[in-house]
Amino acid sequence: MAYLWTKTFHLLFVIAWMATVFYLPRILVNLAETRGQPEVQARLVLMGRRLYGFGHNMFGIAVILGGVLWFYFGMSGGWLHAKLALVAALLAYFIVAGRWLKKAAAGGDLPSPTTLRWFNELPLLFLIPLIFLVLAKPF
Repeated sequence: MAYLWTKTFHLLFVIAWMATVFYLPRILVNLAETRGQPEVQARLVLMGRRLYGFGHNMFGIAVILGGVLWFYFGMSGGWLHAKLALVAALLAYFIVAGRWLKKAAAGGDLPSPTTLRWFNELPLLFLIPLIFLVLAKPF
């Protein structure tokens, strides 16, 4: 029963983190589109900072619970290594988005809104195989 509760809460915090992974780049798109509107930009930066902090917290809790699943309940296999590689790629993506947010907050330029829209779609390319690995455990 402890295994199922741990897995349930791990999944809950992963979902919360993924929400931030998908929404933070959308805030960046809005920042890029509202250049010259300092009040709107200030609000978006504040929203982005809060979201980024929330995302870090959710990721941290998901990692702790994932560690419990891995070490205490003995999850293993090649699929897990592949999953962790995809999670690492998503974390790097999240960090890049956070750095762009920090740059925008300091008055720096962001990539174009079109580039940011494409950037916003990248997590899906990692999430689909990640979900497949978790469900199918193919190796």
